[in-house]
Amino acid sequence: MLGIDRIIELALEEDIGTGDVTTLATVEAGTQARAELVAKENFVLAGIDVAARVFHLLDSAVAFERLLQDGQPVQRGEVLAWLKGEAATLLQGERVALNFLQRLCGIATLTARFAKAVEGTGVTLVDTRKTTPGLRQLEKYAVRIGGGRNHRTALYDGVLIKENHVAAAGGVTTAVKRARSKVPHTLKIEIEVRTLEEVAEALEAGADILLLDNMDLATLRQAVALIEDRALTEASGGVTLETIREIAETGVKLISVGALTHSSQAVDISMLFQ
Repeated sequence: MLGIDRIIELALEEDIGTGDVTTLATVEAGTQARAELVAKENFVLAGIDVAARVFHLLDSAVAFERLLQDGQPVQRGEVLAWLKGEAATLLQGERVALNFLQRLCGIATLTARFAKAVEGTGVTLVDTRKTTPGLRQLEKYAVRIGGGRNHRTALYDGVLIKENHVAAAGGVTTAVKRARSKVPHTLKIEIEVRTLEEVAEALEAGADILLLDNMDLATLRQAVALIEDRALTEASGGVTLETIREIAETGVKLISVGALTHSSQAVDISMLFQ
């Protein structure tokens, strides 16, 4: 993935700094070691190649054998990979590799739970820009591994007119028409709407996608009926594992869930020397 080495290098610099004083003080240079990455709970694997890259950036001679691949379900006690190399290198890369791996597995695991909750409804589960600064590319990758899809990557690759844009522009119609006149025809125009009146106005203005923000179930159903096939529908706001199925059954086509990235819990993985 483009730019991942830079992300890893920054993480290594942050953690190692001027040197790993503990390893330098306790481990003789040249000492060889073998270690395993072991799951301490059940989860969906994501980021195993990122973990491998951490060690290879420290020392290309480190052997890293993946025993499982991204997307596979992992059971507690399973070995994800084994690695062999200088003990100092393995120790220096341990925390950074695990930080990436545990975080990405957590996102993939939570995404898989949300995806299972809407199974059979025809709804597409998508993420948001609510990601850890600097880690968006990796976290959106983990969403895909977990069975979700990516919304726009950043501000540069999609038009999404939010309530503050509407306020600054002077209204829904003005915001949509200005966007239509200024962006390429290859970009769709999406706008956030909060009431049925705004739904009607956005449709009249020619929006391609309507983000139905924080609507209750009854209003969502009314909005979907009003829109019919004139625009793509996306529900967003306060979506949980307990509510997503009912939201999906209102007939919306997309459901965006910020929690996939901003509220996932890192899984428990250990690196153990053999």
